[in-house]
Amino acid sequence: MTKQKSGKYNSPAQATIKGITDLFKKKERVGELKADERLDGKKVLVTGASSGLGYAVASQLAERGATVIMAVRSGIPEKGERIKEKTGSNNVYMLHVDLLDIESIQELVLNVKKQFGKIDALVSNAAAVTAGSRETKYGFDEMLMVNYLAPYLLIRLLIQEQCLVPNHDNPPRIIVVSSESHRNAKSFDWENFGKYKSFPVGKTVEHYGYTKLLLTTFVYELSKRLNTADSVSCSVFALCPGPVNSNIAREAPKIFHPLLKLVFSLFFRSPDKAAEPVLYHTISSDQQGKAFDYLFLMSRKEVDSKAMDPENGKKLWELSEKLLTDLGVNLASVNSKGSLVQ
Repeated sequence: MTKQKSGKYNSPAQATIKGITDLFKKKERVGELKADERLDGKKVLVTGASSGLGYAVASQLAERGATVIMAVRSGIPEKGERIKEKTGSNNVYMLHVDLLDIESIQELVLNVKKQFGKIDALVSNAAAVTAGSRETKYGFDEMLMVNYLAPYLLIRLLIQEQCLVPNHDNPPRIIVVSSESHRNAKSFDWENFGKYKSFPVGKTVEHYGYTKLLLTTFVYELSKRLNTADSVSCSVFALCPGPVNSNIAREAPKIFHPLLKLVFSLFFRSPDKAAEPVLYHTISSDQQGKAFDYLFLMSRKEVDSKAMDPENGKKLWELSEKLLTDLGVNLASVNSKGSLVQ
């Protein structure tokens, strides 16, 4: 394991304080999402769309004319009906998915292919913060599965099943909600990658940051594999929306819920406001034809150097693929020149 400098925070309190202070720091904006930029006739798949940031993103995409496909574990059909009523759009659909279940993810992709064919964009938003470690039926930690392996598998399958089709003339967009906490992870634990290890609730923030490092590293590697220096066939974007007043901390000890509710309401941004960088990546003409970009709030940043290291990207890709193929998942390879190889 390569040694890195210590992270910025390792507890919920430190993470909360850091998130609040980041909101008030002066940052240069990348631009503005114009009122007349729309997605009429475009199909966008949004995961984790039944609440919080994902629900806000789905609502605003519908307002701008997109056909919105909400991939959710719960809230069917009431959440979709609520967005239809709010936006006046009838092009809002809901599909069930359990991101802890590989077969459910495979079924989601097949349903997207059957019902909608090719989509124009994916917003991979769903995430989990658990109260300590929790083992899935596959022997993975739950946060590793939801925050990293599920998006990895979903994106690979959407490309493989030609729901997301790389196209040099009109590149589709993949938008992944990551976190600035990806910088907190000190190193990659390749030796124990995918192996379940118990950790207490006090290590939750540290582990969450590690899963976001994996996610950000994958996204950066994916862009390199789908695009070349001379040609972009699929725009791959990531972002940190900053602290969001959502229910992501619902598994915190109940004794802290009143305090968290107060802090979130006073200092964290509403999902509607926090959705701005997601919408910018998904809609803005400023992002057309770009291979990769990362936004923190509405400011452009480089991702952590560990995530940009080509050896880390290659290693992570191969280990992730092996984990899934060992479970019987059939994945076509994506080579370094962006080609699918069966």
